[in-house]
Amino acid sequence: MATDPLLTPFRLKHLTLKNRLMMTSHEPAYPEEGMPKALYRAYHVERARAGLGLTMTAGSAAVAKDSPPVFNNILAYKDEVVPWMRELTDACHEHGTAVMIQLTHLGRRTRWDKGDWLPTMSSSHRREASHRAFPKQVEDWDIERLIRDYADAAERMHAAGLDGIELQAYGHLMDQFWSPLTNTLEGPYGGELDNRLRFTFEVLRAIRQRVGEAFIIGLRYTGDERLAGGLTASDGMEISRRLKDSGLIDFLNVVRGHIDTDPGLTDVIPIQGMPSAPHLDFAGEIRREVDFPTFHGAKIQDVATARHAIASGKVDMIGMTRAHMADPHIVRKIMEKREEEIRPCVGANYCLDRIYQGGAAYCIHNAATGRETTMPHTIPQAPQQRRVVIIGAGPAGLEAARVAGERGHAVLVLEAASDAGGQVRLTAQSERRREMMGIIDWRLARCEALGVEIRYNVWAEIEDVLAEQPDVVIVATGGYPLDDQPEVGHDLVVNTWDILSGHVAPGKRVLLFDEAGDHAALQAAEIIAATGTELEIMTPDRTFSAEIMAMNLVPYMRSLQRPNVTFTPTYRLKFVQREGGELRASITSDYLDLEHERRIDQVVVNYGITPMANLYFDLKACSRNAGEVNYDDLIVGHPQAVIRNPEGSFQLFRIGDAVESRNTHAAIYDALRLVKDL
Repeated sequence: MATDPLLTPFRLKHLTLKNRLMMTSHEPAYPEEGMPKALYRAYHVERARAGLGLTMTAGSAAVAKDSPPVFNNILAYKDEVVPWMRELTDACHEHGTAVMIQLTHLGRRTRWDKGDWLPTMSSSHRREASHRAFPKQVEDWDIERLIRDYADAAERMHAAGLDGIELQAYGHLMDQFWSPLTNTLEGPYGGELDNRLRFTFEVLRAIRQRVGEAFIIGLRYTGDERLAGGLTASDGMEISRRLKDSGLIDFLNVVRGHIDTDPGLTDVIPIQGMPSAPHLDFAGEIRREVDFPTFHGAKIQDVATARHAIASGKVDMIGMTRAHMADPHIVRKIMEKREEEIRPCVGANYCLDRIYQGGAAYCIHNAATGRETTMPHTIPQAPQQRRVVIIGAGPAGLEAARVAGERGHAVLVLEAASDAGGQVRLTAQSERRREMMGIIDWRLARCEALGVEIRYNVWAEIEDVLAEQPDVVIVATGGYPLDDQPEVGHDLVVNTWDILSGHVAPGKRVLLFDEAGDHAALQAAEIIAATGTELEIMTPDRTFSAEIMAMNLVPYMRSLQRPNVTFTPTYRLKFVQREGGELRASITSDYLDLEHERRIDQVVVNYGITPMANLYFDLKACSRNAGEVNYDDLIVGHPQAVIRNPEGSFQLFRIGDAVESRNTHAAIYDALRLVKDL
């Protein structure tokens, strides 16, 4: 039988990578005080233990104090980083996984009010749209210092025992020198391409002098900015040749596009509903023409695409970064012929969107990622089997069922609908968000393999639950839209779920009032706008869709920026009345005591979700713990042992939106951290 292309070794200079799968450089924002301590190390070691060939740490590790991270990055300009990186590297090397790190100076892609409040810096005064700072134009003494900063940082990584480094050159300072759009310098560093590349080659020479010829150095860069006046594909090919011919680097890591705006960033790193592997062919063209080791990663979310990338010779190493956040054990499952068990990346981009808002990266449906020191990726067997009854087959209920099944318990799920999925199934009605069903489908497959019983079309009552003689009952019934707002006229409005489900057709003149700021409103808006309806999207917040983060907002805006749609922030729906053949919506504001009105024929509202928890409250008196959760034990991972009613016959818990309205990740995390200790 032929060897799987993904499992073939690749020799890079003196280093043999044991397979072709890698995690590209990324910063999950797990450092502590800028250092990659226990959690950061555990995150990478989990993937190494499962067989990953190369793990790239630290997207954008800062080489200088005037490159302050805009989120929680590794501070490569500090000497104290060396022992922490050595611990991480040694731990990954124990499993045969190579380790590299990405070093950078952010240039204008940061802010002056971060870190030490130093001026941002670039090769022009032109500000970046995303981070909004107007940079100082670099001076000669800055360049001398920056070259030393890069070399110092590289020397630290060499001292830490890493296998190599990667310099970041798209959107960051190096690329700002390269691009005609961001380089207005004169003299040796501006003007012709030779001059614009000079800084990069001076940095590379300085690094080589420090680390020697054996240490591996690569460059991650854009081969085509896809911007008028910017670097073209022809420029990218020429830069690629010059990088190879310099003899200073050992691999190219090719992307395409620009990241100075949210839409640009999202095109470089596509999310769900966008094409898979959109830049793979482009990377393949560079590899073919330049004939040099080439890495690539951009929405390579499934094994089949990764295998094609290697088998076809398009690239030498293929990155599956977000995919490895969803499932750190991809390589092991490939090796063991268990690909069907791989937890899929659904492209929700919860991971990246969180870090761009200052949070840690979490996978929308693997709650153990980013919590490797407290949450297991592999669920251990329980010391004894228990009868677990779960009410609801949404993401929370199915995760509880999966984990209980992995623990070896006898599990029954009662679901009122004819299909599993809950709100995720509703969300996936939109074509662009159809991949969300991977969250449900994967759990259904795992539950089937584990012998979990699911009964559909069962509206569970207290008698149904007690008849099963459970040891544990978990209520995961989710929630339903608040239906008592506005106080006057709530019987005249429809909610976003009505539109998403198709139960109500859009009107001709529609006011969509969104107080929750989540996906439901904009998904409904897409459906309404597509009919050509005159649509106004209104929110009392200062920005609309506050719960939808930057990269997820991009496809919505591309769909909704059309003549028949308007956005109105900072106004509030007060009441709705019927007048003749139309509706009159009274509009007020939290900022001023005012009253406007809209004359429309339909009002769609999104006030959020209220828990569906009646069964939980019915069951409390029969349970030993009366539903109480000891939060201290939950947080540290001890089993729940609360007894409030010694006569009770089972433990009772509720999770997900049955507790309060949150999101899919929170529901899954609720289930994992509770049930892993049952």
